[in-house]
Amino acid sequence: MTLPAQDAPAEQAKLVDLARQGDDAACDELGRSCRRMAFIVALQLTGNREDAADIAQDAMVRFFRSLHRFDARRPLRPWLYRIVRNLYRDRLRRGRVRKTSALEEITAATGNDPVSPAPSPESSVARRELQSLVWAAVQELPVHYREVIVLRDYHGLEYAEIARVLRLPRGTIMSRLHRGRKLLRRAVRAQTGLASREGGRDDG
Repeated sequence: MTLPAQDAPAEQAKLVDLARQGDDAACDELGRSCRRMAFIVALQLTGNREDAADIAQDAMVRFFRSLHRFDARRPLRPWLYRIVRNLYRDRLRRGRVRKTSALEEITAATGNDPVSPAPSPESSVARRELQSLVWAAVQELPVHYREVIVLRDYHGLEYAEIARVLRLPRGTIMSRLHRGRKLLRRAVRAQTGLASREGGRDDG
């Protein structure tokens, strides 16, 4: 799922340059890596496999059409995720997001856990149950909170990278992340029967 050049900017820049020149092998490598990443983040935003597949397909068309404009000195993921996010938002505006898929399908397809919203139980069965609870809560979050949770806690983007994806100030990103995590913790605790000690009034 990860571009080989992700931790090596020079290699990434070379791969992008070759793809711009029409090198088939470079295009195939970029296509395979980016298509999978686009699908995962689209699935996490939409909660629907069919929507995610459609968005990922459209994202790859836009990706290669605009590859000549990409600054290869920067990481590729934030740029790709911005394309996906814009397509997702466009679907929302047009009311074309379908019913959420089964949570088991989402967790099986994404195969990754959030970095911080909730602790992971030692038992693998309990872990899967917690994943489903967390995903149910993520899907219920308002979209502006869901976006930052997905990009930060599931994909590990830095605040500056998320700010570029969403075109928002860093402070807004941090505020939404704090608020979104708080809502997420409360939702998971409610589902697991744990009493929240955070008080009855929300902050921010």
